[in-house]
Amino acid sequence: MRGLLGSFCRGLPTLSSRTARRTAGVVATRCGLCGTQSSSKPQPNFGLLFDIDGVLVRGRMLIPAAKRAFEKLVDSQGQFVVPVVFVTNAGNCLRQTKADQLSHILGVPITQDQVIMSHSPLRMFKKYHEKCVLVSGQGPVLEIAKNLGFNNVLSIDMLRESYPLLDMVDHNRRPKLPSSAVLTHPKVEAVILFGEPVRWETNLQLVIDILLTNGNLSGVHQTQNGPHLPLLTCNMDLMWMAEANSPRFGHGTFLVCLENIYKKITGKELKYEALMGKPSELTYHFAEYLIRSQAMERQWKHPITSLYAIGDNLMTDIYGANLYNRYLEERLRKNPKAVAKMAAATGSTTAVPHDEDIDNLWESELALPSATSCKSVLVCTGVYNPNAEVPSDANSCIKETVFHGHRDFRFDPLLVEPGHIVQDVAEAVDLIFEQEKFVPK
Repeated sequence: MRGLLGSFCRGLPTLSSRTARRTAGVVATRCGLCGTQSSSKPQPNFGLLFDIDGVLVRGRMLIPAAKRAFEKLVDSQGQFVVPVVFVTNAGNCLRQTKADQLSHILGVPITQDQVIMSHSPLRMFKKYHEKCVLVSGQGPVLEIAKNLGFNNVLSIDMLRESYPLLDMVDHNRRPKLPSSAVLTHPKVEAVILFGEPVRWETNLQLVIDILLTNGNLSGVHQTQNGPHLPLLTCNMDLMWMAEANSPRFGHGTFLVCLENIYKKITGKELKYEALMGKPSELTYHFAEYLIRSQAMERQWKHPITSLYAIGDNLMTDIYGANLYNRYLEERLRKNPKAVAKMAAATGSTTAVPHDEDIDNLWESELALPSATSCKSVLVCTGVYNPNAEVPSDANSCIKETVFHGHRDFRFDPLLVEPGHIVQDVAEAVDLIFEQEKFVPK
């Protein structure tokens, strides 16, 4: 996956500095962060990326430190004193729904353009938007897919209703009488996995069926000589933290099941067209874009050169932040002039483009980060167990029991080493303000 980000950025047209200045305010205009920034107030050159589960909330319960943290992040006019983005691996709702939930629980106005769901980067996969895609997950999966640009979508439930003989694990759901396909559908051309489904056995069975019949459920399983259908996957979290004392299964656990069933049946590895959500670099790249856009809309003159990612999970939040930091350092080493040019371009703003321009400009702008570092901050209110140890020798560790990251991300002790460890998110904000010598007025 190391080359995933580069594969999307290569070929994206770079913008002139004028266009970059013109476009970087697009998202912030929608975020409700409009308004000029008085020169008398401190202007940040850093942005904050917050994980949600285990950092701000546990299930539906607000972590008390989150309230204290956001009292420091919002001024008396209700505006953020630094650019803030919420980066979650959840994929069972729309961005606007998650923004509304955050606004309610934090008591701070949050809009959808401050929220990144694990499925947000799917907007970039335009070559699949007109293809017939099967979606798996829970929540309003059809609405989510259509909101992301997919126009020909089937759900697992739709397939199950049309092919009632395929879902046979639950005896109570088996058809009482012999039946055949009720309704035929177009051939499925790709599969999107949004998140963990409710009925794992049904989703595992039908996704495997789709992959082994090359999208045609009226056919029989075939021995695959070539690659299987494209598989686009969001959210790799093996576990996540809710109200229970110990972490709960996440979508990553479902993927472990799917991968092993496919390999057991075919003898081959399941391949992913793309893996999205943390720790994918693509997710952090989009987050940097949103941070930069907010700063420009507020007319903060200093370019955003530092990001701080606050999370509770070593294998997603910390790994992802450190992986993106490695990418930024490598980019700075290879092309320092381009980074400096982009940083200079983000120091001023001009006109904001119309809504119809956004999609094309979004893709182009993603190729131009101005940040030069992404620092990781680990909190102890979620998945992370401060009493557990991570082995320093990658070769001597037992991957299945120690490395909880996804199969396609190799274990690297340096990538799961947080820049800082603090008790909670309030301490994290205090630490960052101290590091940056930032004193909001």
